[in-house]
Order: sequence, then structure tokens, then C-alpha cells
Amino acid sequence: MKALLFHHPGKVEVNDVDDPRIEDAEDVILRVTATAICGSDLHIYNGFIPQKNDMVLGHEFMGVIEETGSGVKDLKKGDRVIIPFPIACGRCFFCHDGLPGHCDNSNPEKYGPEGGLLDQKGGGLFGYTDLYGGYSGGQAEYVRVPYANFGPRKVPQNFSDEEVLFLTDIFPTGYTGIDWAGVKGGETVAVFGCGPVGLMAQKCAWMRGAKRVIGVDILDYRLSAAKRTANSETINAEKDDPVQAIRDMTDGRGADVCVDAVGMEAERKPKDKLANIWHVELGSIKALKAAISAVRRGGWISVLGVYGVPYDKFPLGQIFDKGIHLSFGQAPVQKYIDDLIGYLEEGKIKLDDVISHRLPLAEAPRGYEIFNEKKEDCVKVVLKP
Repeated sequence: MKALLFHHPGKVEVNDVDDPRIEDAEDVILRVTATAICGSDLHIYNGFIPQKNDMVLGHEFMGVIEETGSGVKDLKKGDRVIIPFPIACGRCFFCHDGLPGHCDNSNPEKYGPEGGLLDQKGGGLFGYTDLYGGYSGGQAEYVRVPYANFGPRKVPQNFSDEEVLFLTDIFPTGYTGIDWAGVKGGETVAVFGCGPVGLMAQKCAWMRGAKRVIGVDILDYRLSAAKRTANSETINAEKDDPVQAIRDMTDGRGADVCVDAVGMEAERKPKDKLANIWHVELGSIKALKAAISAVRRGGWISVLGVYGVPYDKFPLGQIFDKGIHLSFGQAPVQKYIDDLIGYLEEGKIKLDDVISHRLPLAEAPRGYEIFNEKKEDCVKVVLKP
């Protein structure tokens, strides 16, 4: 089959690879009908999360079941399903506690309680390096899906692939940030980053009753996407100090909730890159620091952007003095997925309006290039195998 292979940082190609096969009774083989490039894929592409061996990338995908293992109960050949990006067994302590990203069965080689840099990581993830199980991803014609009794969900036939594809990751991830912050209605929510996850967080803030939603970015085309798809107020952080702007908009207090949807690959100046080298760091906590300053005292910050290493000068004293509540981590997709399908069926949210590029799988390397380098006003790339 054809699949998008990561070879080394900056190098991905569509190559011929072996077809996947059933390896466990709870496996299914999925024929992929739509997949997408995620900002998290770029962390591998850019070398921020290490991967030594060639790997099929991609954790946002859906399709039609072609084959089922003998232990699969409620799915059959021909069923159309979406696949949550965390790989989780559904039986362990963490799965029962609504934390599938911490499943203690799906990453046997690298799992552990420490959460270290190169060992004792969380549960398995599709197409997300050997650190997270070494599972082949879905930027391919076919993919093996483990633990199929717990992860896949059938999707309504009246929706197109593009209308439901983002149930796999960015919609649940955006919703997670809003839910962690306990948004009940009437809040001012500021989202740092107007990429796909940031846009979903803004949409979900409105869905949960926010009074005011503010999108912060440095690129005008992404700010335009926030206005168009999420009806948000916007701040260009290259032109205006976002912290002061948010305080000015909230009687000096700051936002009730801030969401960091940027993570470690925030834009950096040359001096910041030199500081990274000095402190043996990758990327930056620039967006998180801005959120810490912009949130009101006693407010909530949800961190959805990926951070992979420790950072010097983490503002712990400021967090303590302001009494800020912080939540970090991967979205527990299986916890929310059924409710989110319901919201989509009720017409409470639209997902496919963030797509800017549709490409065949054969052009996936170009998709990575334009998404990574922010060319052609690229917001979200969907690939068709």
C-alpha cells in the first residue's frame, strides 16, 4: 500500500509499505477514506519529538472497516468509523477513570509513571514515534486499529467525511480545553493560537456559553479564519501586546479562561533560540507565559499545545500569587466522543470550515511543507488516500 513515511526531520515521502494485518483478536483493519495533517505531526517533522526509524505518520483519520479480529464485538466489515487518536484498552485503571491517553496497556515498551523525556511516557498514540508505542499512523491507504472494542465510533451516514473527520482529534482537543476550565456561561475566553486546535477551542467556548471569545495569533490569515469560522474578536500579537489588550478588554482583570493552543513551537527571536541552546531546551514557553499574564487572578489556563522538555524560568511564583488553575495534557477523546457526536448531529457546531487545503495522499509532502511554512494561507490540510 501507499503511506506517508517520516524518514528524518524535514523529510517525508509517500512510499510503498507492507499492508497491515490483524495481530490481535481485538484489531480491525481500516481502509482510510480521509486523514489530516495535525500541528502535532509537525513536532515530529521538525525534530522536536525524536524518531529514529522510518514511521507512517498521522493520528487524524477515518474510514471503512475491511477486516475484523475474532474478538471484535460490535463492528463489522463495511462499517464507517472515526478513530480517536489515543490508543487505549478500555479496561485498565486509567481507561476506567476517563483518561485513555494514560492507558497502561497500549505502550508496553515505553510506559511509566515518571513522564520522562525519553522513557516512562503515556499511552500509545497513532503515528506518534516509538516513544508512544511505535504504531503506524493513518496517513496511509490502510491502518491497523488495536482495541477496536473501545476506540472506533460509527458515524452518521448523513455526514460527509470532512464533516466528521475532526472528531478524531482537534474537536475533542479544543473541547477538552474548555471543559477543563469549567466554562459554564458568561466567561471571557482568550485562546492563544488560531491554528486548527485554537479555532476549535474558540468554537467550543461559544458552544459552552462564553460571553466573549478572543483569538490571539501573529498571522493575519489565521486571525481572519478565527473571525470567519468562530466569530471571535482577534488580537495580532505582532502588532499589539496581547496581555495589555486582553486586560483593556476586561476592565483590567484579564480573561477568565486562557487556552494555550500554541505549545513549544511558538515563534522565537534569534536571542530566544540562543537561550534554548544555552539551557538545552527545545522551543519556547512564550505562549504559556503570555497566557499566565493575561488570565485573571483565580482564573483557569488549559494547555493544549505540546511541550516536550523542561524549561528554565518557569513563572511558578506568578502562578502561585495569582492563584491560577492549570490543566495540561492530551485530550481524553474516548471520554467525550459520544457527546461530541451528539452536538454535531444537533447542529451546535460546524467542523469542516477550517479546511483550507484538500490534497491526494500522493501530495502529502507538499501538504507538510505548506502547513509547516505557513504558505498559501494554510490552516488545515485534509488528505484523500
